[in-house]
Amino acid sequence: MKHSEIYSCFLTRLAVCSWSLRPSDPADLASRLQDLGILRTQLDLDPLREQAAVWGGLPAVLADAGIEAVSGMFRTVGEDYTSLDTIRRTGGLVPDATWSANWANLQLTVQNARRLGLTIVMTHAGFLPHDPSDPAFEKLLGRMRQVARLFADHGLTLCCETGQESAAALVGFLDHLAEPNVAVNFDPANMLLYNNGDPIAALRCIGHRVKSCHLKDATVTQVPGNWGEEVPIGTGQVDWSAFFATMAELDYRGYFCFEREAGAARGADVAAGRDYLTNLLLTKS
Repeated sequence: MKHSEIYSCFLTRLAVCSWSLRPSDPADLASRLQDLGILRTQLDLDPLREQAAVWGGLPAVLADAGIEAVSGMFRTVGEDYTSLDTIRRTGGLVPDATWSANWANLQLTVQNARRLGLTIVMTHAGFLPHDPSDPAFEKLLGRMRQVARLFADHGLTLCCETGQESAAALVGFLDHLAEPNVAVNFDPANMLLYNNGDPIAALRCIGHRVKSCHLKDATVTQVPGNWGEEVPIGTGQVDWSAFFATMAELDYRGYFCFEREAGAARGADVAAGRDYLTNLLLTKS
């Protein structure tokens, strides 16, 4: 298939991260997606576990609205994104204090994912140790293997989201893990927010491990140790032309999920990002 045809196909695989729209219930989510004209979503699975009375009817609501759930996401207990330091200490499967609660939550998460017909679920695993001789490396490897095999038992691929380490460190960890159902959810903006390398170089490094991705933009911080800034798509430092060209070279077959986690007008920002990237892809096709 020619690159121009691939770019046209990319437009048929746009989706929206449900949490970006901050819906109050399934009907609200369906309405917001219909307003955007994008009838595919990457679902936040936590509300189904935490607010079953509100979200239990989600599969039927999505089906009635003609909306496809293309993948899912879960958070871990106690995550604190106040600063890079707090998320390093509290994020993912790394902290001992929250591991038991996270493992218990995952028993319900995998069941909800299968009830929705999902095959891919992503998360931030936490800041991965880089040195295989570090005891923390082996401990996290064991936890990730335990989660990966739980997911495999339910026919699910577990995608680790990028950003909290360099692409090379992530690939090295996954090589040691060697679980066939563990892949990557690539977020180009996160590479900038965490100041962990050029997004396009990172994408090429991770390569065919990418099975899911986010569409989000950002700028690198000018103050070492601080967050970068998430900004609307097209106003940041992600080279979107190079991003899609690289995805075409990789023959990426997954979905492109708009994510917006900052700002007061997130739905409008997603709509603007949709228009910006649609125009870009139409120009290329």
